[in-house]
Amino acid sequence: MSIGAHIQHRRAIEALRSGVPNRDAVRALGSAQPDIEEKFRQQLDDVKNDIDKGVQTPGLLIAGDFGSGKSHLLEYLQHVALEGNFVCSKVVISKETPLYDPAKLYRAAVDTAAVPGKKGSALTEIAFRLKFDSPGYVDLFRWANDRGVELNSRFPATLFVFEQVKNEEIRDRIISFWAGDPLNAGELRRWLRAYGEAATYKLEKVAAKELPLHRFRFSARLIRAAGYSGWVLFVDEVELIGRYSFRQRARSYAELARWAGKLEGEALSGLTTVFAITSDFAEKVLEERNDLESIPGRLRASGLDAELLLASQAERGMRLIARDAVPLTGPDPQAVDRTRDRVREIHAQAYGWTPPSLEAAERLSTTRMRQYVRRWINEWDLRRLYPEHPVETVVDELKMDYSESPDLERTSDEDTDPES
Repeated sequence: MSIGAHIQHRRAIEALRSGVPNRDAVRALGSAQPDIEEKFRQQLDDVKNDIDKGVQTPGLLIAGDFGSGKSHLLEYLQHVALEGNFVCSKVVISKETPLYDPAKLYRAAVDTAAVPGKKGSALTEIAFRLKFDSPGYVDLFRWANDRGVELNSRFPATLFVFEQVKNEEIRDRIISFWAGDPLNAGELRRWLRAYGEAATYKLEKVAAKELPLHRFRFSARLIRAAGYSGWVLFVDEVELIGRYSFRQRARSYAELARWAGKLEGEALSGLTTVFAITSDFAEKVLEERNDLESIPGRLRASGLDAELLLASQAERGMRLIARDAVPLTGPDPQAVDRTRDRVREIHAQAYGWTPPSLEAAERLSTTRMRQYVRRWINEWDLRRLYPEHPVETVVDELKMDYSESPDLERTSDEDTDPES
């Protein structure tokens, strides 16, 4: 066995032991969710057709218990999408990346973006793959300059400059703006004047909180113009929104609806999403905490137009969780046996030994594959290192805490645009 294969097997075992899937672990075990995989492949096919229609392909929400393989499945689906020539971003909801903040979500999506066959900065790879005489670029330029498209003029303006200018520093500044960095409007106007186009692009003022949506909209089209099939956003640990305060939960539900393509008039064509959430979220948060009724009720009680709109959008996000989540199926005995044999093979190749067989009939009282896998690996580790000692595995239940925690919320960016 080559050194490369040996290291690959070691990485796979380490990832499986820690419960954090990586490329090697996913490649080794594949997916045990054929129905979800089929839905996702159809979703990818739909993206290619929907972008030409200017509509957003509806997202997919998967639900499973803690340790049931949600993150593993997202990693597997990402490989499927990459093989289909899609740009992919994997975002984990956290204190640093709250679902209710589009600016932080966009930055995380750009920072984690993977481009098929490329390893550098995603937007740089995408931008420099543009061919200005290609039909894809012509379509992008026409779309960006269409006054009927809800896109701030900074984006068609920077696209024009990027095409014309030969200065690499200016091009890098433009790509950084597309990626989320500020760009001074006065400087952009000077670049436009150099090409006699200052009057064409007015560079109207824009609230900073609105720019992320424009960036998402523009980048999805940019990706397609560069020759890729589309952009897939994978969002893990959505259940963390259950720990937000009332208003941030409402905003998060609304954003969930947006990214899933459930809001009229806000289509992000070329972008589609896959979310992962715990299976008991609907029961514990939407029903027992009564978010389904209390959030829209409290918002509508104010009578303010903005609150009425947020109430409607939040309801759509909550309905997505309550009605449309696709559950992961628990492993059947045959799947458990196949996985055990495959993990045993990888462990043997990783450490150069022959792990003892484990009784096929011995089952844990769980439907979570992670518990099986970690039990097998821990037992083989101990038997390899301490062959004279008996091994006993103790399994304990870990439950999700949905109690509110203001510490998880970060202050959002300023609403005014300092570039104007």
